[in-house]
Amino acid sequence: MAGNSFGQAFRITTGGEAHGPGNLVIIDGCPAGLPLCEDDLAADLARRRPGQSRIVTQRDEPDTPEILSGVFEGRTTGTSIAILIRNRDQRSHDYAAIKDKYRPGHADYSFDAKYGFRDYRGGGRSSARETTVRVAAGAVAKKLIAAAFGGRVLGYVRQVGRVEASIPDPAGVTPEQVERLPNGDPNIVRCPDPAKAKAMVALIEQMRKQGNSIGGLAEFVASGVPPGLGEPVFDKLKADLAKGLFSLPAVLGVEYGIGFGCALLRGTDNNDLFYAEQSGGRSRVATRTNRHGGMLGGISTGMPIVLRAAVKPTSSLPLEQETVTSGGEPTTVSTKGRHDPCLLPRFVPMGEAMIALVLADHWLRQAGARTDT
Repeated sequence: MAGNSFGQAFRITTGGEAHGPGNLVIIDGCPAGLPLCEDDLAADLARRRPGQSRIVTQRDEPDTPEILSGVFEGRTTGTSIAILIRNRDQRSHDYAAIKDKYRPGHADYSFDAKYGFRDYRGGGRSSARETTVRVAAGAVAKKLIAAAFGGRVLGYVRQVGRVEASIPDPAGVTPEQVERLPNGDPNIVRCPDPAKAKAMVALIEQMRKQGNSIGGLAEFVASGVPPGLGEPVFDKLKADLAKGLFSLPAVLGVEYGIGFGCALLRGTDNNDLFYAEQSGGRSRVATRTNRHGGMLGGISTGMPIVLRAAVKPTSSLPLEQETVTSGGEPTTVSTKGRHDPCLLPRFVPMGEAMIALVLADHWLRQAGARTDT
């Protein structure tokens, strides 16, 4: 099976399925000397793990990472890093009754069309369970970009259904606003607008009670990114970021900056004007607005990189839906098991991970692009 690796200079390869023994990631290209231990991975894995609140799947997985190689005495060695996350709470029997039925919205039919055979337990390789190790690898990438250039990636839920948050300055959102409400309670939907967060939770709970699901938008901001990352043709930074986000399950759209809003503007309204910004006695080139989302010509400008991903409603539903069997016979299907009524709260750390992986990769690639740095 091809397509299990992502990145060039900072490259990951994953393996595993939803109901197998576990999932594994191999990270190649991480420089030696980066401080790293399992605790560095735990925070983002806890943000992604099932069972963390009443509005996500209640599958009970500790998602404890095991670093198998590439780290010695608390620092990376420069060799491949292997990280394993075991599956502990599979319920494969939940899928036995529908193993020959194609679930609407899932990859069941397309897997059969490609391979002629599939692991029907929870989607197998196409399950979001595989993203556990991507989040672990993303935590390593976050440490690398923070050490290399002060980079930070932060995501949050901007919209659930028709409930949309008011976020006038995406670059000004803090991790505390995403993870905690003003009263200190956990922000279980990860929306930095407290009033809209409450409405989002109510909508998600309504969907759960109805046996239905709801989609929405996640927004991500990468700050501290230096100008010059990315390639001018096929490996544009925007293209690799889009590929990273599109490689995640349930993503149906990706945009950056003003996105599709550019279709409504004239050039004079869309262009971001350059100026020389003075800071600490130094001058740097910046733009007065950021409709370009931090990238021009596929290369970073030094402005915050702002992206959004549209995430579809969860396809696994307990409600009966029409379908066919693998033999083409009409039937109905309802999916048992434990599933998220909305994917957005747990999608946020997944998206952050893919963005951090791309930035780490392009930073290492940029190191060989010039002789005067």
